[in-house]
Amino acid sequence: MSVKRISQFFSPRSVAVIGASNNPSRAGYIVMRNLLQGGFKGPIMPVSPKHNAVHGVLAYPDISSLPHTPDLAVICTNKSTVNRIIEQLGERGCQHAIVIAAGLNAQQKTSLKQVAHSVNVTLLGPNCLGLLIPHLGLNASFSHTVAKPGRLAFVSQSAAVCSTILDWAKNKRIGFSYFISVGDCLDIDFDELLDFLGRDAKTKAILLYIDNIEDVRRFISAARAAAFSKPVIVIKTGRTQAGAEAAFIHTGGKTSDDAVYDAMFQRAGMLRVNDLRELFAATQTLALHPKLLQVEQLTILTNGGGPGIMAVDTLLQRSGKLAQLSQQTKDALNKVIPQSDMTSNPVDIFGDSSPKRYQQALEILLKAPEVKNLLIMHTPSALAPSEEYAQIIATTLNKIPKMARPYVMTNFMGEEAAYEARYECAEHGIPTYRTPEGAVGAFMHLVSYRRNQKHLTQTPESTSEDNQVDSLSAKQQVEHFIEQGFTHLSTHLASQILCHYGVNCIETLVALTPSEAKEQALLLGFPIALKLISASIPSKSEVGGVVLNLNDANEVEQTAFAMLLRIKETYPDAEIEGFSLQKMAPRAGAQELRIAVKTEHNFGPVILLGEAGTGLEFSQAAVSLPPLNMNLAKYLIAAAQDKGVLKNRTLPDKVDKYRLCALLTRVSQLVVDQPNIHSIELNPILASSGQFLVLDANITLRAYQPQQGKKRLAIRPYPKELESQITLKNETIATLRPIKPEDERAHQEFDQSLTKEDRYRRFFGELPQFNHDQLAKMTQIDYDREMAFIVSQPYKSTYKTLGVSRVLMDPDNYSAEFSVIVRSDCQGLGLGKVLMQAAIKHCQSLGVSIIEGITLPENTGMIELSKRLGFSVTRDFEEGTVNMRLIVGSEA
Repeated sequence: MSVKRISQFFSPRSVAVIGASNNPSRAGYIVMRNLLQGGFKGPIMPVSPKHNAVHGVLAYPDISSLPHTPDLAVICTNKSTVNRIIEQLGERGCQHAIVIAAGLNAQQKTSLKQVAHSVNVTLLGPNCLGLLIPHLGLNASFSHTVAKPGRLAFVSQSAAVCSTILDWAKNKRIGFSYFISVGDCLDIDFDELLDFLGRDAKTKAILLYIDNIEDVRRFISAARAAAFSKPVIVIKTGRTQAGAEAAFIHTGGKTSDDAVYDAMFQRAGMLRVNDLRELFAATQTLALHPKLLQVEQLTILTNGGGPGIMAVDTLLQRSGKLAQLSQQTKDALNKVIPQSDMTSNPVDIFGDSSPKRYQQALEILLKAPEVKNLLIMHTPSALAPSEEYAQIIATTLNKIPKMARPYVMTNFMGEEAAYEARYECAEHGIPTYRTPEGAVGAFMHLVSYRRNQKHLTQTPESTSEDNQVDSLSAKQQVEHFIEQGFTHLSTHLASQILCHYGVNCIETLVALTPSEAKEQALLLGFPIALKLISASIPSKSEVGGVVLNLNDANEVEQTAFAMLLRIKETYPDAEIEGFSLQKMAPRAGAQELRIAVKTEHNFGPVILLGEAGTGLEFSQAAVSLPPLNMNLAKYLIAAAQDKGVLKNRTLPDKVDKYRLCALLTRVSQLVVDQPNIHSIELNPILASSGQFLVLDANITLRAYQPQQGKKRLAIRPYPKELESQITLKNETIATLRPIKPEDERAHQEFDQSLTKEDRYRRFFGELPQFNHDQLAKMTQIDYDREMAFIVSQPYKSTYKTLGVSRVLMDPDNYSAEFSVIVRSDCQGLGLGKVLMQAAIKHCQSLGVSIIEGITLPENTGMIELSKRLGFSVTRDFEEGTVNMRLIVGSEA
């Protein structure tokens, strides 16, 4: 669905209520009441064959009788009538509808979607509360209360949660830019809304309540784009199996393990909260402070030692940090706190502090350069009501410009005594909380969000082990196994694929019978590990299918016979393929790891990391989505350690984390390159002296069949197929390829190499050199929605960038904006033409219709090149620019 159409949906000038009613128990009654009371300026037209007027407004018997076509229709009728109503709306020319009705089964939903698509009607719902747009005065919902205008957008699949949030927000004086109940997401889904809200100037933060996500790839792409510009908070139900099943019943969508959603939210730079209490806290915090924290350290001002300690404990337990006060700040505080000459953080001004002392201490901390985040705590005092202290805080803060003061939050403890104080803070836009734990928890949401954003923009280091990958040979081997009818590969066969990605497996021999196992053991040498080969038995060690430390040939033969007897009793129908034999690897001083790949519904392949064991489930592993680079692999290792599924053991040789990162990136590359690999199990992997040796490997093959409209990977990997070698006019060879995150340093050097004139022509002004965050956004791109081609050549021990072309597609993939810039000392080599042609060809392959660009009149080289490539060129005298436009798609 187009963003343009979504924008029209959320800016209606007239509304029709289909099924409007004077019966207070009907949804049509409540929707009409809310629309009339909301202050909407446009026509509100009730449609009801039973009533001449609804809430005193003239009603129309049917849709065809409406005086003019509504921009938005709210359908409040029974589910059995919805399809017919949608057809009538389409015939009338109404393109946007909200469906309140619940209880549609899968067949009814499919039918409704087909009908709406056939008559070009966009749907919100079904099974939804409706839509509130406070700045338009639009309350097209059956909510029990209203929403005030604000900067927070809320999108929820649960109508009940919508009602709860509205009630809470009213009490906290929190307003919304949009309040959207999406219900079953039959048409309008989270990805379209994220694209719309991410670009909306009125929205400073986005809050999502999710039961399930169908199109994960589009969701991640849209969420990542939105999270780059504003905070996106999400609460996802279904953390437990029972919860996941309830979510499935509620929305009808299949769901993956919760750990996979965790990985997705972090990868997209979003902030996940666990429950409604945290959701409320995060909503309040980010609604009032949508910007990124400058630092993570927190300063605490309190009139009670105990509550201050509680806040510190909570902060440190959640990996937070206390700010260190300067001696100058301490000296200033000691002068206003007579009971102490040893002030520190938390700053305790004691329970007998008067409002004046509170204000003096607050002013000192607000002016202290080391205080960037301040929690002000207050316990009820007999000296003055809590409200008076809240007024002091508000008055003192108002004296300082917002950009010059720390981030401030308050905690007024108590109930009746603190209510007015919290109300006073809410009225002045100061986040306020009932408990120390709640306040610190809310602050840590901001810290977590900051860390996720930093993860998004960190530059990954390059790995020197790319030469270990031979994807073509691996592909041929996989196809050979599939042609031979193999679906499960044990170590001796799996190693033939893994070796092409630098994954080393222990030497493994295979025997079909116990007597042949005896002969193979003599070839290998002792001691021997004997393992049964059978795809029918998931965990062979649990049924005696693995025996270690066999020391002579007869023992090997006897053990093999015994294995067969045991298996015949336990798994009488199991297909036994034979035995694998390996010489026992020295395990002393080695850590045993496990890496797995599983294919999940909606997400495709996911990567798991943990310690070796018999049953690695998601709860026993850290999870990440491919593709991985060195940074993402490092985060996966850190997550495994934080989760306790990978322990820092005291060993002679610690696990080489750099090489483990490299191993994880190669496993990730294997998954990306080979779509016919359905799952991988490497368990155990011996990690010792910087080496990783796989003792047991299993690969499941399944011929991959692309599905219409569904991508195999949740995140588009680096498009290596777009790489090519080119010859420049000076007869040197260069590489034309998409940009990578690892190119940031080379891109910085490229930016610094440009002359002032070239920078002026490209950026329409004198800009400073790009900083890290800007460069990260230029190099860590989403290949699904933008592309940057670079031409690079080897330079000393690295590469240098000679030129860059960019195309940024709109979310509808209809038009693309292009730009080209060539290194100042490399102009005249034909780079501009090569880069432009690559951009045009890429847009054509995606079905983009129009490519547009803007330049300055003095950039004659760019203007002449665009003309030669078929662009129409026009001069905008009012703006002082030149517009270039090329029709490449269906309009050509």
